[in-house]
Amino acid sequence: MSRVWFVTGANSGFGRAITEAAVRAGDIVVAAARRVEALDDLVAAHPDQVDPVRLDVTDPAAIDAVIADVLARHGRIDVLVNNAGRTHVGALEETTDAELRSLFEVHLFGPAALTRAVLPHMRERRSGAIVQLSSMGGQMSFAGFSAYSATKFALEGLSEGLADEVRPLGITVLIVEPGAFRTGLFGGGSFSAELPEYADTVGATRQMVQSNNGTQPGDPAKAAAAIITALDAERTPLRLPLGGDAVDAVLGHLDAVRTEVTEWEKVARTTQFD
Repeated sequence: MSRVWFVTGANSGFGRAITEAAVRAGDIVVAAARRVEALDDLVAAHPDQVDPVRLDVTDPAAIDAVIADVLARHGRIDVLVNNAGRTHVGALEETTDAELRSLFEVHLFGPAALTRAVLPHMRERRSGAIVQLSSMGGQMSFAGFSAYSATKFALEGLSEGLADEVRPLGITVLIVEPGAFRTGLFGGGSFSAELPEYADTVGATRQMVQSNNGTQPGDPAKAAAAIITALDAERTPLRLPLGGDAVDAVLGHLDAVRTEVTEWEKVARTTQFD
């Protein structure tokens, strides 16, 4: 039986690639976006499979109304893909409260609200999958991405706990951690006002984001295929890094963490009561 997907940010990047892959598999996609007009070509080509809905994931009331409408019309949501997002570059000192809160609204509070909205239905059916689009920056960070990574770290912590909560209920959680893929992420990001003291650190990240847009090595269509493969596997992984850069970065980070913990293990173990 075909699945019903609900994909946020479906008008571009990973969201569009996942929508196209699900359609090719014969599934139905409720394609959510702030600019649904960008989906006109997909709707025209697949009118019975692509159902566009206008949604801003930072609007909790709209989330509840849209999910209720989708369930009324389609009867179920088999796969929720929390994909909507954007990048941001700035040193922590440069990043304002407004910029930081805005990122958390998109990357954490929106996905949390959508997840809560679909869970009662998935619990009742004892089936379903929740796909969280994180980043390799959800496991590590570096200069310029402190705010961005903070939101992705939070999403991964939320999702890891969620996975334990819903696994006995027949619901799967998949955290996707892409590296550099040729999406519009770098082109649609925001930048904090610059302080000269961070020119040598954050400045390099700004330059990388501005100059690499459109030349990233990752293919979103192949990423979408990998996500579907993971969802269809007998044992879906909790985390799925995508791209050689992400795999290398995650493994390197884990090795560095293990090395440091081992180096300080003796001191760490002396902190218990005698």
